[in-house]
Parts: sequence; structure tokens; C-alpha cells
Amino acid sequence: MAARLLFDLNFGRRHKKQRVYRHFKLCRPTLRSLSLSAINQVEIALRYFATGDNMKTVVDTLGFHKSSVSRSVHDVSQALTDVSPKFIKWPSTTREKMAIKKGFYGIAGFPAVIGAVDGTHVRIIAPSEHESVYVNCKGFHSINTQAICDHEGRFTNTVGKWPGSNHDSFIFRGSNVGTDLEVHHRGIDVDGVLLGDSGYACGRYLVTPFLRPVNQAQQNYNAAHTRTRAVIERCFGWWKRRFMALHGEIKVKPERVSKIIVACAVLHNIALDRKETMAEDDNGIACDEEDLGGVAVQPRNDNIRQFIVDNYF
Repeated sequence: MAARLLFDLNFGRRHKKQRVYRHFKLCRPTLRSLSLSAINQVEIALRYFATGDNMKTVVDTLGFHKSSVSRSVHDVSQALTDVSPKFIKWPSTTREKMAIKKGFYGIAGFPAVIGAVDGTHVRIIAPSEHESVYVNCKGFHSINTQAICDHEGRFTNTVGKWPGSNHDSFIFRGSNVGTDLEVHHRGIDVDGVLLGDSGYACGRYLVTPFLRPVNQAQQNYNAAHTRTRAVIERCFGWWKRRFMALHGEIKVKPERVSKIIVACAVLHNIALDRKETMAEDDNGIACDEEDLGGVAVQPRNDNIRQFIVDNYF
């Protein structure tokens, strides 16, 4: 599996004479025979991502020194982060956008959806610097990770660098996608809309549910919105179950945690591309267990939401 991943990511090539895998970032700058190969490093990192074991457990299981395990996890995470634009891509062409809109519409009849957005918290050990800003509303330290996914649960955008005390809407407004949509959004018929929960502000490119629906049409809208947006909750659930390192407490510095988050997002998309199966919970749906929700934000612009209600529900 490690060798296959190296080729998928263009990490390495197999030399015809030496029969070894080489990678310019994962090869150690030494001629010593005991240096870790690229495959060894990927195997170590995959073991850590998948099990969530602490470094000592990985050391005892695989027989490598703790410093080698730590360095391998960091280097593989960095390498995956570097190639993330190849695997985590925002839809840019009309064809890509239409395919996503059609996929979302097939879930519950909600029109023009280009993605579902939400935040999830990845637990971390208390950092030595700025410790208080990493404490979220549930009282534990975390990185608040924003993600946008398509109808298949594939990540199209991830932001995994903000301390847990930051609100989802703040992270979205400061993200590349949020900034770009604010400036360049050309309308629901061209660029579509994102679906977010009530923790986001309703606007011309992001629509939220009605807090107090006053008629049947608004209730129908809310029901379709909930069913359609559930894909991001399932996506987070699959992601954390596949990579248990995200499900427990990551005991490294926040900046390294951010790279692990992006690395696991890349691997999640690769798993979907390969049609890897994912076990679900007892209800048939894998869901996010660390979604903390958020304080409801008042709508800034309700015209698009009411337009959708009037024409589709």
C-alpha cells in the first residue's frame, strides 16, 4: 500500500538497477545503509494516521526509534500538504460545478448547491504558547478545522490552522473560498451556493436554515437543507474513523497538527477516488461526534434564501 501511495502522489520512482524507491523529499541525505527509505516513512505515517497510537506505541510496534517515527510522520505530512492542491480542488469549470449541483439536487431536491461547509474540532495537547486561545467552548484544546465537501463527501477545501476558540463563521470569512466568493460570486445560477448551519451568516453565496419557519414552504426548505447538508457530517465521520489520529488527542505542536489534518484530508480524497469502503455506524450513517455547533448568526442577506423557498419549495 505504501508503494502504491508513492506512485499515486508522484513521490518516487523505482530505479531499474538498484530496485529501490527514491523521493527527493523523503530520501534521507545520507549514504548510510540504515537510513529509512521512502516506503518505510510512508508506512510509519500511515500507521500513525490510521491508529491514532502515540509515538511510543508505533515505536514498539514497528521497531524504529522514536525520533525516526516523529520525523517520518512530520516529513510525510509535509509532503502530502505540498501536493494537496492536486487532490483537494475547488470546482472551477462549468462542467465540474454542474456535476456537483446535480449530485446535491439528487439528495433532497435542494437546487444549485456547490458544497456543504462546516467545522470540526481536532483535539490537541495543550500547547506551551497561547494556550488559552486553543480552548474551545467544550473546554478542551483543539484546532477548529473548516471543510467544504461535494455530494460524494470529497473535500474541495480545507482550513486546518485556527485555534479552537475561533468561531466557524470567522474562519469562513477569512478563508480563501470565503474571500473569493465575497468578491467574485456571479449568482446562484452560475456559481451556486454553499449550505451551512445556523452558525454561519446567510448571504448571497451561503444559505442557512430558517431559525423559526413560518409556513410549510420554509419547513420544506429546512428539511431539504438538513438532509442535503448532512453529507458534510458524514464526511467528517468517515474521515475521523478512517484516520483515528484525528479522533483522539494529537500530542504535537499546533503547526504540526495542521499538516497532519491536511495530510489526512488528502488521503481521504485518495480513498474515495479508489472506491475504498468505509464502515458506518449502527444507523447506517457515519457522523461527526465532535461537531460543537455554534451560536446562531443573524442573516446578512435573506433574498437568496427566500428566492429558493418561493421557486422550489
